Amino acid sequence: MACGLLMETAQTHQGLVDSALERLRAHTHGLDAVVREEIRRTLVEELQTLVNETGGAARALRALRHAANLRSAAWSVGIATLSSALALCMLFGAAHTLLPSRSEIAALTMQRDNLAAAVARLERQGGRVDLRRCGDSQRYCVRIDRKAPAFGQHGDYLIVAGY
Repeated sequence: MACGLLMETAQTHQGLVDSALERLRAHTHGLDAVVREEIRRTLVEELQTLVNETGGAARALRALRHAANLRSAAWSVGIATLSSALALCMLFGAAHTLLPSRSEIAALTMQRDNLAAAVARLERQGGRVDLRRCGDSQRYCVRIDRKAPAFGQHGDYLIVAGY
């Protein structure tokens, strides 16, 4: 009888252990779902944080690109302006050095007018005469106008061609 009581007690304990194990299994399964849900929630929060930080980084990179483009454009305009100014300075310097001044231009104009007047005077005084050396003895000869009349007592003066 003691053995039967022992067996019955063992069976009762076995039933209690089985029910405790079943409750533990159910509790573990519920705990597993809770842990999975917590992991899922944490992962979603972290991914949202990552998306927000990635968006912020992308905006910062776009702003940086815009600033770099503006800086590059400013440098390009500055260098072009500086190059143009340098070229203009060189051009004005060369013009100032190579071209005559107003007083030099006035002096050259006066000299040209004087020379033109001298040429006109020489043409009036026979400067258009075609004078050459002719013959073996290289004597001076002049081109005459054969259609013009002869002058002098003996007709030995002729009109020079061009007058």
